[in-house]
Amino acid sequence: MPGERDGTLPTALDGSIAERILYLRRRPVVAGPHSISHRAMASPPTVVDPAARGSKPPWHPGRDLTGRLLFLGTGTSVGVPLVGCGCETCQKGGPRDVRTRTSILVGMPDGHLLVDTTPDLRSQLLREDIGRVEAVIYTHDHVDHVYGLDDVRPLCFHSGRPMPVYCEEPVELRIRRAFDYAFSSKPPAGGGVPKLTFERIGTKPLEILGGRVVPLRLTHGPFDVLGFRFGDIAYCTDTSGIPEATWPLLEGLEVLVLDCLRHTTHPTHLSVSEALAVAKRTGAKRTLLTHLSHDLPHEATNASLPAGVELAYDGLELAVAVG
Repeated sequence: MPGERDGTLPTALDGSIAERILYLRRRPVVAGPHSISHRAMASPPTVVDPAARGSKPPWHPGRDLTGRLLFLGTGTSVGVPLVGCGCETCQKGGPRDVRTRTSILVGMPDGHLLVDTTPDLRSQLLREDIGRVEAVIYTHDHVDHVYGLDDVRPLCFHSGRPMPVYCEEPVELRIRRAFDYAFSSKPPAGGGVPKLTFERIGTKPLEILGGRVVPLRLTHGPFDVLGFRFGDIAYCTDTSGIPEATWPLLEGLEVLVLDCLRHTTHPTHLSVSEALAVAKRTGAKRTLLTHLSHDLPHEATNASLPAGVELAYDGLELAVAVG
């Protein structure tokens, strides 16, 4: 792809899944109007005064992503590589075939907004040098989008305040059941709990961290879920259909981020052909497919897609204007 750096692995790393994961720290970066390299922006390591050793370590806020949208993860619910799988993608795929569970981080004017808390959240934040999150918003209540919530504990510890959580009622109920210890009148001794404040949302536009967020009603098999629009970017993961009332909200897009699980049909996710049909109807200038299974190897799948459509990958950054 023009403007794209060579993403081939050094021979020494070829074939090793663990080393491919580590290699993501040196992954290639796509150039384009909605893509930004963060290599030069990575914050320097914190220098600790020897005299201060033994005291509380300094907070490392990490990178500032204001005005950017970062793909923390682009994989399906089991991730890629899939545990125990002997397929070519899982055993010998490239660095962009390493996909953690699907999530994004959006740099709003007044802070970082995290969309979903995957079971991979801790490793995603460490990989991308993210030391602060000011709010969380949820698409839906499934395990691969919620069950990393406990990893916000150090974020709350460093900020000194509870984490605002924007979600629909089913998500709050799931969180209260799964993380019941966080809401006990007698907190457990010997360990911290995630400190949370809930903000109920629906399909009405709202302002979060100084920027406008437009919820998008989507269907995910039998479930009603949400996508979100940030400026001229729409994020529609985990969907098998777009309700008619939502289509007008997808007009005028520069970038559509869209669910695409595999080539064959699935009851709760879009297939490649279905995703391409949605992308064509929206008229988005660029479509990035996410929530990808191991059935879609990065290089081979990209080569088969029409112009303007490509697979997203962990660590990809886009410019986003949210005001």
